[in-house]
Amino acid sequence: MPSIFGIWTDSLDHLVHLLVAYALALPIGWHRAREEHGAGLRTFPLVAIASCALVQTAISVFGPAAAGNANIIQGVVTGIGFIGAGAIIRQGDLTTGHASAASIWAVGIMGAAVGYGYYDIGIILAAANLAVLAVRRRSSRG
Repeated sequence: MPSIFGIWTDSLDHLVHLLVAYALALPIGWHRAREEHGAGLRTFPLVAIASCALVQTAISVFGPAAAGNANIIQGVVTGIGFIGAGAIIRQGDLTTGHASAASIWAVGIMGAAVGYGYYDIGIILAAANLAVLAVRRRSSRG
């Protein structure tokens, strides 16, 4: 049972996970902000660290192998999907924001992966996300 001051024994471990999630999401947010898309420098890191924090909390409360963690992942996927849907804008026949929505969703999953300690998955998702966004940018210039 936590004391009035909380549980601090895993604080350094949690901080490392959160910092990695933040660091991986920051370049994606910076890219989207530089391209002047609605979601950007604040949204992407917040989504990543919130997903990571939710997973870290679940691990601390339920244990790393608990079936309850599946419900946490389901909540992350649903919640991030809702945020991503807000990035999609429709004006008449033109619909924009799909790349931002997909990026937000990928960053949420990246944060969850980092929260579970799968840094390799987080790095791969971040790199893939940036690569796809960069390819689009280059192809739209020509």
